[in-house]
Amino acid sequence: MRFVIWIGTEQTWPDVRATALAADSTGWDGIYLADHFMPAEEPPPASPRLEAWTALAALAAVTDKARLGVLVSGNTYRHPAVLAKMAATTDLISEGRLVLGLGAGWQESEHEAYGIELPEVSERLDRLDEACEVVRLLLNEERSSFEGRYYVLRDAPCEPKPAQAHLPLLLGVTGERIALRIAARHADIWNAWGLPELIEQKTAVLGRHCEAIGRDPGEIEHSAQALVLMSGDPERLEQWRSHPPAVPHAIGTPPELQALLGRYHEIGLDEFVVSDRTLGRDLSERRETMQHLLEEVAAPFR
Repeated sequence: MRFVIWIGTEQTWPDVRATALAADSTGWDGIYLADHFMPAEEPPPASPRLEAWTALAALAAVTDKARLGVLVSGNTYRHPAVLAKMAATTDLISEGRLVLGLGAGWQESEHEAYGIELPEVSERLDRLDEACEVVRLLLNEERSSFEGRYYVLRDAPCEPKPAQAHLPLLLGVTGERIALRIAARHADIWNAWGLPELIEQKTAVLGRHCEAIGRDPGEIEHSAQALVLMSGDPERLEQWRSHPPAVPHAIGTPPELQALLGRYHEIGLDEFVVSDRTLGRDLSERRETMQHLLEEVAAPFR
């Protein structure tokens, strides 16, 4: 199983860079950033936030080993042809370590604040389906033509190509009727928030979509995340448990979290993503917790 650190872009660039360098040098398998321009809270606080793709390109130049990705790029924010060019360039800078994460887009406040169109969910999913085709054509073919409902390519080049012969496409989707069908068609990696029971349920649905189109489900790697809150202090654990996060979360001692990872391992998870926002109050504590996670929790599954 791979272990990826998901660095919050609401931090300063020096802190993001320091966390990434620490992850790269201590054996984390990947470094992801989130593609958001502002917080989701209503009303949004005046909180600075780095742009993910430019920050990722900078990390590509200063790291050496870890895979790099945006979890996930909102398809509404950039034309997929532009995204393909960005991905190819970033992969070259990283010397072949990029994972191209893509999703339909969802945060209403961002779209409203920046005047970006946010279509209905059905159209967003149709656009995502086409975008996957556009991106793959441009990354793979010398010249690409495509006539879709939303996107058009006319003898379009994408040069230089990525360093990787097949740049992996990660789709962050969970809708069982349409979104997972898109993942079955296009994804090299499928990602979702969730504890093992939910991931197992969604995996079964993804498998049925793969069978319906004649694709081997084993061709798609599975990636998941939950907020991790780890401590050996009973009082701190009780405080977290009495006020748990609203998103899927894992609260416990290192042995308890190792047992949870064992369940993920049993259902065939290939990659577990850990957000750094719950790993400590400051950079020093986060780095210490990251090291404890690798040594005391993740080690048996690597």
